[in-house]
Amino acid sequence: MSTSPRTAVAALTTEDAELLVGVAKSAAEAAGATVSVTVLDAGGHLLAFRRDDRAVLISGETSIRKAYTALQLNAPTADLVDAVRPGGPFHTLPTALDRPLLFIAGGLPVHRDGRLVGAIGVGGGAPDLDHALAATALDALV
Repeated sequence: MSTSPRTAVAALTTEDAELLVGVAKSAAEAAGATVSVTVLDAGGHLLAFRRDDRAVLISGETSIRKAYTALQLNAPTADLVDAVRPGGPFHTLPTALDRPLLFIAGGLPVHRDGRLVGAIGVGGGAPDLDHALAATALDALV
């Protein structure tokens, strides 16, 4: 039985993470928002974190949870909001795991050559703004 060889995909680096945080920070400043930004690698380990001085303290935790949720489910958190509502297919998922997930827009998986290599989470603004800031940062990653 033959298997096709897998091509190695470059891991998300600290430099990549710093770029993502920097772009999200600049976009937030341009929007007049104060936020926290988290970048995780494919294993869920912290690569970069930044909280604006005036951002609400909980934004740090929400940015981490949004990134973790996007990573674990390989989906934007904005796309998962309806899935956890009563009657949704993931209704019990938020309470089923030891590590808390957060189903609020602002978390995005990071892919490279079609493979999941990490995630970014933005917290502290309105959910739609957090999502837009994360998407802007992701667009800057080549």
